[in-house]
Amino acid sequence: MATAYQNLSACDNSTVPHCPSLRIAIVCAEWNHDITGNLLDGACQTLKKHGVKEENIFVEQVPGTFELTFGAQRMAAHYRPDAVIVLGCVIRGETPHFDYICQGVTEGTTRLNTMLDIPVVFGVLTTNSKQQAIDRSGGKYGNKGDEAAVTAIKMAAFAARMK
Repeated sequence: MATAYQNLSACDNSTVPHCPSLRIAIVCAEWNHDITGNLLDGACQTLKKHGVKEENIFVEQVPGTFELTFGAQRMAAHYRPDAVIVLGCVIRGETPHFDYICQGVTEGTTRLNTMLDIPVVFGVLTTNSKQQAIDRSGGKYGNKGDEAAVTAIKMAAFAARMK
C-alpha cells in the first residue's frame, strides 16, 4: 500500500528472482486509461527488468475494472501463463457504484486465486480522488503496476516451489 512511508515502486531487487522463462498475462481496464496506461507501462517495464522476455508478456484490454475478473480467467485459459496481473482504477464518485465495483473485482480476483492453479495479482487502484490515482500510477507514491509485477514474479516462483 502506498503511503508517505512506503513507495509502491520500492523493493529490494535482490529478493526478486530473475526469471527469463516466466509467462505473465496482464489484463488492463480501459476505463481511466490515463491511469491504467501508466500502470501497464510500469508493470511491463518491471517484468522486463527482472528478466521476463517481451514475447512472454501477454497484454489484453477490457472495458472496465469490473470486467477484469472475466478477462483474467480467459487469459489464464488461453495463454497458460505462470501468473495473471489485473490492472484497473476506480475513483470514488458521488454514488455507491464505486463500492460495488471495488467489492466485485476484489471478490472476483480472490475467487480466481482459489480456483486457478496460478496466482492472480490485484493491481487495482481504489482511490478517493483522481490525484490519489495519479500519485500511485507513477507519481509521488510510485506505481502500483511495478508492485503488481514484482508480486507476480514472486508468487509465480512461490507456486513453482510448491508443485
